[in-house]
Amino acid sequence: MDKKIAELSIFFPFWNEEKNIEKVVDSAIRVAKKSAQDWEIIMVDDGSSDDTLKIATSIAGKDSNLKVVAHKINRGYGASLRSGFEAAKYNLVVFTDGDGQFDFSQVSRFFPKIKNSDIVIGYRQKRHDHPIRHILMNLLKIWDFVFFGFVFRDIDCGFKMFKKQALERITPLRSEGAMITTEILAKAKKEKLKISQVNVSHYPRIYGDQSGGNLRVILRAIKESFILWKDLNYGRS
Repeated sequence: MDKKIAELSIFFPFWNEEKNIEKVVDSAIRVAKKSAQDWEIIMVDDGSSDDTLKIATSIAGKDSNLKVVAHKINRGYGASLRSGFEAAKYNLVVFTDGDGQFDFSQVSRFFPKIKNSDIVIGYRQKRHDHPIRHILMNLLKIWDFVFFGFVFRDIDCGFKMFKKQALERITPLRSEGAMITTEILAKAKKEKLKISQVNVSHYPRIYGDQSGGNLRVILRAIKESFILWKDLNYGRS
């Protein structure tokens, strides 16, 4: 990247990522310094039961560009994204999952796309996670096409970039769980926002556990999906 962008808000949702958080944030700091004149990194701790929040607070104390948003209890992936969006102050906002499965330096692939788009969403060239999650992703594609009328290569990829104005048009967001990505894309479609896609690398998780295939998470997503469909078609009650 030859020329720095003016400003960039970066955030990561963390839940029990004490072994990943320092590496993830350190990588983002290096990229942010090279990519933007003004930048911030927001660490969203979703009620972790390990030392994630303690480590995040310690890291933030060393750099004024870093800040922490903490949930007192574990609320869910959607709640973490909502908190990150609300805390972001700059005109360009990007997030990746805090589990170390993405290379944040690949944010450089998003910058050319966002110039003529409202939202840029990543798609994983090759997924490195449990086969059940591949099945769930394909089921989600079918579900979202039937209920919301859109198709993207990788709906739940945890690497997305937004113009602040685009976020303002789709907020407030309601989902607390995994259905947040569907809500974002469904509301963006309704607002006729331009969405571009870009390929990103995906790496195996080294530390920690995934929760996306958890039955409780799936049932919550189904419930939130019906609520979203009702909101979009009949207005929020």
